[in-house]
Amino acid sequence: MTDAEDRKPQSDEARSSFTPPSGPAVPPVDNESSTTSEFAIPDGLAVPGSGTESEVTSEFAVPDGLDVSAPAESEGSAFSTPRTYSARHAPPAFTPPSGIPVVSLTKDVPWQDRMRTMLRMPVAERPAPELVHKTEDDTGPAVPRVLDLTLRIGELLLAGGEGAEDVEAAMFAVCRSYGLDRCEPNVTFTLLSISHQPSLVDDPVTASRTVRRRGTDYTRLAAVYQLVDDLSDAETHISLEEAYRRLAEIRRNRHPYPTWVLTSASGLLAGAASVLVGGDVIVFVAAVIGAMLGDRLAWLCAGRGLPEFYQFTVAAMPPAAMGIALTLAHVDVKASAVITGGLFALLPGRALVAGVQDGLTGFYITAAARLLEVMYFFVGIVVGVLVVLYFGVKLGAQLNPDAALSVYERPLVQIGASMLLSLTFAVLLQQERSTVLLVTLNGGVAWSVYGAMHYAGGISPVASTAAAAGLVGLFGQLLSRYRFASALPYTTAAIGPLLPGSATYFGLLAISQNELDAGLLSITKAVALAMAIAIGVNLGSEISRLFLRVGSAGQRRAAKRTRGF
Repeated sequence: MTDAEDRKPQSDEARSSFTPPSGPAVPPVDNESSTTSEFAIPDGLAVPGSGTESEVTSEFAVPDGLDVSAPAESEGSAFSTPRTYSARHAPPAFTPPSGIPVVSLTKDVPWQDRMRTMLRMPVAERPAPELVHKTEDDTGPAVPRVLDLTLRIGELLLAGGEGAEDVEAAMFAVCRSYGLDRCEPNVTFTLLSISHQPSLVDDPVTASRTVRRRGTDYTRLAAVYQLVDDLSDAETHISLEEAYRRLAEIRRNRHPYPTWVLTSASGLLAGAASVLVGGDVIVFVAAVIGAMLGDRLAWLCAGRGLPEFYQFTVAAMPPAAMGIALTLAHVDVKASAVITGGLFALLPGRALVAGVQDGLTGFYITAAARLLEVMYFFVGIVVGVLVVLYFGVKLGAQLNPDAALSVYERPLVQIGASMLLSLTFAVLLQQERSTVLLVTLNGGVAWSVYGAMHYAGGISPVASTAAAAGLVGLFGQLLSRYRFASALPYTTAAIGPLLPGSATYFGLLAISQNELDAGLLSITKAVALAMAIAIGVNLGSEISRLFLRVGSAGQRRAAKRTRGF
């Protein structure tokens, strides 16, 4: 082997092409062959270590000389107060010049007021929940289960006819009772949804539920309100499982009144309404029989699965037929009072009040849907009565609306009839027995105010109805707020004597006799009376809040529902 072959390095001894060879330094030469690599270390630059690739550090490494002994700030919520923030020297960026109003969440204020105030505040200004119900393992309940419970409670309230704002307040109260902050409920006529976002860096959790069946049961409504009140109470600790159990019991509870009591109440309501508009004993009996027949026919249609439109159409026919029969038999009675009494039992006063209330509180989609439902029910009643009146006129029945307009002023009899009407209306609404007496007295007061203003004072019926309905709403709201219950059981049945049954009948009668101008005028009056009832009830409820304890002036500013005023 030659000397050249001995000096040739083996493959495993090969050096990198960027490493300068060993031996004496070679002076630089200005030719292209002597140019070193661009990655070579310049001469004169002192680099510690041997310069091998394994010793090269990352660009993210902490430089030498930098003191990192101080502990890093622990990760917290995006909504927590910054570490550099000082409450004593707060910059304007954290606190507005007028200050942030503090909402009182004490127990002396009803939970409806507390939750309604919280909902009307911006999300950033809502105080954190101060009450969290823990489970047995001291961990918070699962968020999806809390949202599901909230939606089920809201479904029962909305299906029972509660206003959209009160449903949202109840849903918000349930969420906060289990420690879920930053929840946003949303209620429409058939859909409920709620969204919860733990923080700005976490994904929101959203759930929804559809309301497919509606029923009138104010006893169930009161039980749901009691459950929400117990959940909002700081002294009552209800676990999630206990809340589900109580909700299942509320769903399984039977109606407080059997079917035959409801049918009898429907007949007595029509009889009381016929006396209220000037009927006698014969008219009372005829109205009772007609309304009971109509109620049974409506139950038969409901059992066959027919929509409510046809149920109202069928239920309106027997009272009108009884009036036509008395006229054809030449009985000297007010047949128009029989038909008017039958209409009182069918007019959807509950849905009307709820629809106008939703519109006045800003829930326009829900209000439009409720009022459209009222319109369909009203059209069903119109169709049923007009069909009977048309055939009655063809058979020779002489129905004179002018003779029926003269209502005798019998204050004691009319007040008694109005109280009976309110009592039977409360039974039809499946109210608790403890509330029937109060709502009966409230109905008597409403008719007394209306009679004093309209008959004695000569004031227009629309203004008299609005004033009486406002008083009903005021008393009903005061009773419900101090008993931590819904206002519907104390107001809906009390407005029964004020419903525009006679104006509706006279309008339909004029239309059936081809007097369209007079008929439309009377129908317009009925609509005006209905709107006066709904607005009066809502106005009375709002006036009651002015005299109740809400808190300081700052808290009242936080409770405003207007935007920018």
